[in-house]
Amino acid sequence: MNDSLQPFVFEGAPVRGEVVNLTATWRAVLERHSYPQALRGVLGELMAAAALLAATLKFSGSLILQVQGSGPVKLLVVECTSDQTMRATAKWDGELTSADFRALVGDGRFAITIAPQGGRQSHQGIVELVGANVAGMLEHYMRTSEQLETRMWLAADGERSSGLLLQRLPWAEGTDPDAWQRAVALGDTITAQELLSLPAQQVIHRLFHEEDLRIFEQRVVSFRCSCTRDRVVRMLRLLGRDEVNSILAERGSIEVDCEFCNRHYGFDPVDAEQLFAAQVVTPPSPTQH
Repeated sequence: MNDSLQPFVFEGAPVRGEVVNLTATWRAVLERHSYPQALRGVLGELMAAAALLAATLKFSGSLILQVQGSGPVKLLVVECTSDQTMRATAKWDGELTSADFRALVGDGRFAITIAPQGGRQSHQGIVELVGANVAGMLEHYMRTSEQLETRMWLAADGERSSGLLLQRLPWAEGTDPDAWQRAVALGDTITAQELLSLPAQQVIHRLFHEEDLRIFEQRVVSFRCSCTRDRVVRMLRLLGRDEVNSILAERGSIEVDCEFCNRHYGFDPVDAEQLFAAQVVTPPSPTQH
């Protein structure tokens, strides 16, 4: 089963939907960090949700989902770009003994950030954590912050992360008035095992084979981290020469690890000197007449 996102719409009805299946993308996240078993389901579901939501937006940039909790899980972050590339990370304290979402995160905040390409201003919405699971949290956000009726069914294990999204579009005259309630009732019959084991086309057929649907072309989803050595260099330059020299004096080198892909970047004193030497601009020689 390839990593893909399958969009569809109900013909003559204000309902659109998507099914996402992540295998290699999800495994790429798990291979880079030793996440506790209890955490994997929550982070995997958040990844599926990010892919589903990003595909509903018409933008160039990144959609970032962030959960800040008061429980043993302090932070969950998933980023999905408009090119359907993804990365994720999490922070937690101690041993996680429960896989229950609210037991893991406790109270806290949930934020969705849309970061356009080209340095344009980001848009962020922040709400209190409401909901018994990842799907409930996101449905609450979409209903209260975006005024867009949205339902999600999410599932994840150590091998796959999958999800189904249904969204009620603005009402149009002449459309099927009962389509939304009917679509949600059918969506409620899907099981986690079916989401994880069936390809998208089979999920759609299993639920909506009696509906008139338009199926669009699948979109490929993949893992990719945007960290680079150049970005780390820019970050160190922002710290300034004095701060960099202070770190070098204390530790002998500067070590930076990407929290998403676990890639390591090291800088010794010679590397650090070159960071700032490259910023020196030689003034032009005076023109002789």
